[in-house]
Order: sequence, then structure tokens, then C-alpha cells
Amino acid sequence: MNTLRTPLSRVKGLGSAKDGTDHFWVQRLTAIALAPLCLWFCFSLASLPSMDYAEFTQWLSSPFRAVMMLLVILVAFYHAALGLQVVIEDYVSDHALRTGGIIAVKMLCAFLAVTGVFSILKIALTATTGN
Repeated sequence: MNTLRTPLSRVKGLGSAKDGTDHFWVQRLTAIALAPLCLWFCFSLASLPSMDYAEFTQWLSSPFRAVMMLLVILVAFYHAALGLQVVIEDYVSDHALRTGGIIAVKMLCAFLAVTGVFSILKIALTATTGN
């Protein structure tokens, strides 16, 4: 059987992980989802007469706006984690540094996303209850 793999790659088991296409498509789909979400976010903020805290909390007390903000935060950080993973995989050659970098990026993105979700829920629910 004629193969294009080198003997060393066959011994090490190196080859396609068979998940690159999924990563590629998810990254593209999150980018497509971010386009209308970012447009909504920019136009919504631009429509506010003044950007003081009271007006923003009143604006965010709408369930639709709170859900849209949650989508912006979650999709943006997921897309960022995917993109930074690709950059690290492409440009960091040391296996330990590459693995550590990917773990650090995913943990940081997850932490920032959870912080954003918590902040949005706190503002939206506090503005709704009036506390």
C-alpha cells in the first residue's frame, strides 16, 4: 500500500486528528453570528441619548436586550477562544507551551464570559426589581 505518510509519522501516530473541519466551521459560524449581533449592539448603544449608568441599566432591563447582550458576550468569547487557539497552534512550536497557552486562553475566555454574564444578569435583574 502506497502512503504519503512518512515512517516516523506512522510510528508516532501523527496525522489528522479529524476535528479540524469542525473547528473551522464553528469558527466561521460564530463569525457569521457576531456580524448581526455586533451591529445590533453598536446601533443600540448609539441610540441612547446619554451613556450614564441609570439610562444604561434601564435600557438593559428589557428581557430582549439582556438576552441579546448575553448572546454577544457568549458568542464573542467563544469565537475569541477558537481564533486564539488556532494562532497558538500555528505559531507556538513547543508542545508544552502550546498546550499551556491553549488551556490559559480557554480558561481566560471562560472566566471573562462568566464575568460578563454575571454582570449583565445583575444589572438586568436589579434594574427590573428596583433594588
